[in-house]
Amino acid sequence: MLATALTAAILGVDAHLVRLESDTSFGFPGFTMLGLPDSSVRESEGRVRAALRNCGYAFKWDRRITVNLAPARLRKVGPGFDLATAIALLASDGVVPPGPLASVLLTGELALDGSLRPVLGVLPMMLAAQRAGLRAAIVPAENAAEARLLPGIDVHPVGSLPEAVALAGAASRPRPAPVAPPVASDAPSPDLADVRGQALARRVLEIAAAGGHNALLVGPPGSGKTMLARRLPGLLPPLELEQSLETAVIHSAAGLPVALGGARPLRAPHHGASDTALVGGGGLPRPGEASLAHNGVLFLDELPEFRRAAIDGLRQPLEEGYVTVSRSRGSFRFPARFQLVAAMNPCPCGWLGDARRGCRCTPSQVHAYRSRISGPVLDRIDLTAEVPAVPYAELTGPPGEASAAVRRRVLQARERQEVRQGTSNAFLSAPALREIAWPDAEGRALVATAVDRLGLTGRGHDRLLRVARTLADLDASDAVALRHVAEALQFRALPPNLE
Repeated sequence: MLATALTAAILGVDAHLVRLESDTSFGFPGFTMLGLPDSSVRESEGRVRAALRNCGYAFKWDRRITVNLAPARLRKVGPGFDLATAIALLASDGVVPPGPLASVLLTGELALDGSLRPVLGVLPMMLAAQRAGLRAAIVPAENAAEARLLPGIDVHPVGSLPEAVALAGAASRPRPAPVAPPVASDAPSPDLADVRGQALARRVLEIAAAGGHNALLVGPPGSGKTMLARRLPGLLPPLELEQSLETAVIHSAAGLPVALGGARPLRAPHHGASDTALVGGGGLPRPGEASLAHNGVLFLDELPEFRRAAIDGLRQPLEEGYVTVSRSRGSFRFPARFQLVAAMNPCPCGWLGDARRGCRCTPSQVHAYRSRISGPVLDRIDLTAEVPAVPYAELTGPPGEASAAVRRRVLQARERQEVRQGTSNAFLSAPALREIAWPDAEGRALVATAVDRLGLTGRGHDRLLRVARTLADLDASDAVALRHVAEALQFRALPPNLE
């Protein structure tokens, strides 16, 4: 007898609806699974056998059993097909009526005693179910909160196979009690007031937050580069609902906790991270740190210590907002619209240019250290600031301006951008620059000098205008004036110890 159940497969960060077809017939006993299953899917036979037996179902295995996962062109990975396989087998044996299975999504990993374990990617599965017009989903109890982030689908959490069988076979399922979706905790972000001194670097953080620009902080060890970078998310506006769902889908596919709202994500990978870990990919492509920082901040501490190939892999997402990973079975596209903040020492020992300590590095060592960051990557960084060692008087002095005050100015500037163009200045298109960010005559003359004498590239020219537009927004000015261009150019140029 043939029976069908619905489940979903995760590929990258997207879920695809899978029709699981189960057929039992007379013939030489055997269990065959078709449809590009990986080893963890093929091993479901053992888990399903034990779960059915230990839950008291008298399923007959002395037949020819075929399970097909359609469409067969999609690779199926993970144990999330266990529940659908077990219920489809019971439906083919007449234990579960097949009719109600046509409108419910089933996912979950079976333990040998029939209990259900959580799986990865439940939120993108709910999106796939919503697109397909399904009305209900049966998921492990531990995945219920995540599944309920998406309205419009009745989520039925279950803890065991018998519970799932009873719900799946019911002609009319009771509506689950309404439960508020999980919301991110409002834990306070690190405050900018903790940073003593560093007025120039604080200004760079404010500009970066106001326009969504990328920034590089350069200074000796202990000068506060990491402290500054980790306080950037506390200056940014909260995630909108659509952005929050986008980020939650990526985190769900990666197996990270998900919730709505809260601060923007901050990802700070170790400098030993591989190219795949940073950008994404692998044999079965998965999102990397660049995608996990989508709609948030990617902080790369000790930037030159990262593999050069890994840093260069960020060029596409910095420009286009996504990562494309191509494999023999197709291409995967991962959202990766993040704000890059990087920190580095001026040389391998860290003390080049420091008045209190002498640098021990040779010129060749300094050159090799700096050359780990390619010109195209530096060209995509909008703001660069020196972070010198803090004098004792400032270190023990009064705290600086708090994050709340800076954030108010940032939100006002962002509101001006949203009303004017519907996006932050960092993502202004080239045609929009001439209309929105074109400076006055004196400002254009300064830009022309920068292009002709300082070697500013075409990309650098556009990024300079975007930063100048942000500075005008912080001033609540409709026009981009000479002073805005001059300040933007000051931060565009590399510090003297990097030239």
